[in-house]
Amino acid sequence: MNKLTQNYQAVVNNIQQSVKAHPVSLVAVSKTFDCFAIEHLYHLGQQHFAESYVQEFVAKATKLSKLDIVWHFIGNIQSNKIKLISRYADWVHSLANVKHVLKLNREVGETRTLHQGKLNVLIEVNISNDKNKHGLTTLEEVLDLAKIIVNQEYLQFRGLMGMASYTDNPEITKQQFSRLHQFFQHIKQIGYSIDTLSMGMSNDYNLAIENGATMVRVGSKIFGERNYVK
Repeated sequence: MNKLTQNYQAVVNNIQQSVKAHPVSLVAVSKTFDCFAIEHLYHLGQQHFAESYVQEFVAKATKLSKLDIVWHFIGNIQSNKIKLISRYADWVHSLANVKHVLKLNREVGETRTLHQGKLNVLIEVNISNDKNKHGLTTLEEVLDLAKIIVNQEYLQFRGLMGMASYTDNPEITKQQFSRLHQFFQHIKQIGYSIDTLSMGMSNDYNLAIENGATMVRVGSKIFGERNYVK
């Protein structure tokens, strides 16, 4: 676990050095990595972890239920998995349609205990305009969905999430992050009480922080390269 410790400390130090005007939260993206790695980082002080695949997420959340972990679901939402997401997630980053908002609110109301409180949610924005990625594309669409979310009894609208294009051109990445930050600022200025801009991953989290991210989702820079072959 020495390499894992070194990687984690390097990312934490890098974030601390990059942050100037506002605090930034680190979410460790633990998908495909085992519970031992998660527990190791937890004991180093990392509390926030993210998963993308519902079955894997539920298995880990169940096994590690005695730890005070804050779980983030960052994957594509499927209607038939919303009940499980609502039961185990503390945050959902990938809301992008009304049907999922309404069903998630209903399931949270039915499955969560009183002490768990509301479910923190973010609207996913497709800042790269990649047809293969999920998320809304215009400010108008984001505002329409935000109006619905804030009227849900069991959901807490916290902000926006986006993923930049996979590119070696930092200017493209900056432009996309800047666009999402502009959306975020506009939504705040018109009166929404949001505080979270989740953008930036292992390859671009420094650029995300420079462009206003308040939360970064880092996986391979901490855990190492993933092996998706089971």
